[in-house]
Amino acid sequence: MKFLDEAKIYIRSGDGGAGAVSFRREKYIEFGGPDGGDGGRGGDVWVEAVNGLNTLIDYRFQQHFKAKIGMHGMGKNRTGANGDDITLKVPVGTQIFDEDNETLIIDLTEEGQRFRIAKGGNGGFGNAHFKSSTNQAPNWANPGLEGEEKTVWLRLKLIADAGLVGLPNAGKSTFLAAVTRARPKIANYPFTTLHPNLGVATVDEREFILADIPGLIEGAHEGVGIGDRFLGHVERTRVLLHLVSAQEEHVGKAYKTVKHELEAYDGGLEDKPEIVALSQIDVLDPDSLKKKAKELQKACGKPVLMLSAITGTGMREALRALRDVIVEARDDDAMVLEERPKKQRHKQAGVEDQGEDFADEDGEEEA
Repeated sequence: MKFLDEAKIYIRSGDGGAGAVSFRREKYIEFGGPDGGDGGRGGDVWVEAVNGLNTLIDYRFQQHFKAKIGMHGMGKNRTGANGDDITLKVPVGTQIFDEDNETLIIDLTEEGQRFRIAKGGNGGFGNAHFKSSTNQAPNWANPGLEGEEKTVWLRLKLIADAGLVGLPNAGKSTFLAAVTRARPKIANYPFTTLHPNLGVATVDEREFILADIPGLIEGAHEGVGIGDRFLGHVERTRVLLHLVSAQEEHVGKAYKTVKHELEAYDGGLEDKPEIVALSQIDVLDPDSLKKKAKELQKACGKPVLMLSAITGTGMREALRALRDVIVEARDDDAMVLEERPKKQRHKQAGVEDQGEDFADEDGEEEA
């Protein structure tokens, strides 16, 4: 399945049906009178976050979505049928932006979360609605209100607990494949990973979601290589695992290069908890390994983990370190949510909260 994390679509809600102009003409009824019914309401356009999706590929070949119009009113005070709504199903973590691609409309971060992005037009009043003692035979009715139309951007930011960052060929995909059931493409050339991959890691009976993104190189924030747009997929993570390959000639410089790109991205990634690890240590002799570990520790100013996905060295320790940070962050979030007033927790205009499979590979207003 092809990965797509951004799509531009056109939506339009349904127009309201027009009210009817009609009069009763029945035998044995002395006085007739207006009996035109109201028009039906146009359908709404909703967006809903669902489980089981991790790409916006469904919006690659269909970009126009229109809700049904309301039916017109009819005689004998018959109200027209309401137009059917349409619901766009998107992965959890999808953001909806206005046409300028900058104004955020809604961020769908929970499964089952729904948001109405276009409201259907109200149906028009039939002439029976305007009957009064001074106007007993109105011969007019209201047309239905037009629906809303707009162009919006869908942008996906994957929901993961931990993210893997580093230069190309730092061993990120190999690490993901070793600790999860994900099977990303692995090869000995730069930018083997061209799109993010998700996997579920388990350590000591605790599970968390791990995201692998394409590698960063110097100047990625200026568009060098494949750029830094994919960093958006680790913005929601609670911790980053920064892998530096032991095959790098200057591991300290390699660490600082990626760190600089994270800061230049300006998405708050530089402030996230970070665990630094020297990967692919099986290719070095003990003396060289000790020297590079010391250089990397000096560059990052914190203890460095030693990893080898081939031999399994340090893998469980790295998972436990990630787990500890994730569990602590989850506890903090739960505490903040508990302290927040109930009304404030559930206050989100236009949102209905109605309610983790991950693909390893890849009130009406009157007219």
